[in-house]
Amino acid sequence: MPAPRTAAATALAACLGVGGAACGSADEPVIVFAASSLTDAFDRIEADFEAANPGVDVVVSYGGSSSLVAQLDDGAPVDVLATANPEQMERAVSSRSVTVTPEVFARNSMVIAVEPGNPLGIEGLSDLADGPVVVLAAPEVPAGAYARDVLACAGVAVEPASFEPSVRSVATKVALGEADAGLVYRTDIDDRTAAVELGPSCNVSAEFPIVALTGDAGAERFVDFVTGPEGGRALVDVGFERP
Repeated sequence: MPAPRTAAATALAACLGVGGAACGSADEPVIVFAASSLTDAFDRIEADFEAANPGVDVVVSYGGSSSLVAQLDDGAPVDVLATANPEQMERAVSSRSVTVTPEVFARNSMVIAVEPGNPLGIEGLSDLADGPVVVLAAPEVPAGAYARDVLACAGVAVEPASFEPSVRSVATKVALGEADAGLVYRTDIDDRTAAVELGPSCNVSAEFPIVALTGDAGAERFVDFVTGPEGGRALVDVGFERP
């Protein structure tokens, strides 16, 4: 848990309580740890939040949820945590004196990422067992756990060429031609990849919770921004669903 905030943050809290917007300047930035699949949305949210709150600096670090939580366990000073599943969030808050309840702010689903044009003609999960080079997120990463669930549901056994540290790494390997296919979130598809739909019977509804780990006013305001209409627009624009 980070050390208590300085007097500058106390002043920031007073400013935020009057008129809504921040006044003055805080010495310490709001440190946010976010699941890598949130990169596109949170890059925009960070910029929009800072524009609406002059003097408040937000620094976002992205990674696999399990890696981010491990960094927390090692003492990394973090104000806000957003993970790709409730299990990693529960692990993060269970041993900390967090006074607020994490809130699910977005949902996502899984697709098969393939090269543009789908040159191997992959049509569904069963085709992943027939020879293509497949990469998956590591089992401890939420996207890896979801991949395991959808493959088990479909009764498909896959021997991945590698287990990646984040879902973005899976998408990148497909985009670079280092893999033929990978299971990723719908929002990880870009112009370098194409999506093969799984269908509803074996898909998942991935939940993304967020929490302010400290009582810092800037952190709490950032969470409110993410869960509010401004954050909602950024999330929906890149393909997330709102709860």
